Amino acid sequence: MDVKHGNNKFYVERDSEELGSLAYTPSGDVLTVTHTEVSPELSGQGVGKQLVSEVVQYARNEGKSIDAQCPFARGVIEKTPEYQDVLKN
Repeated sequence: MDVKHGNNKFYVERDSEELGSLAYTPSGDVLTVTHTEVSPELSGQGVGKQLVSEVVQYARNEGKSIDAQCPFARGVIEKTPEYQDVLKN
């Protein structure tokens, strides 16, 4: 599934309907991830993890760190050693 980026969020959609999103608030060198949501029809398909992966890559590309206030995103980042470089201390 293709992840799109716009309006301070990463999202997936089908037939113009948003089925999953990860929202963040940019502030200086920090992206504060505030919410991740995936529709029940995509539950268990790794879409949430894919959204987190996208925001991690975006943070790296932009030279920013991530403050994961969203419990889901924080859990994925903390459990994935290769994402540790972008986690704000």
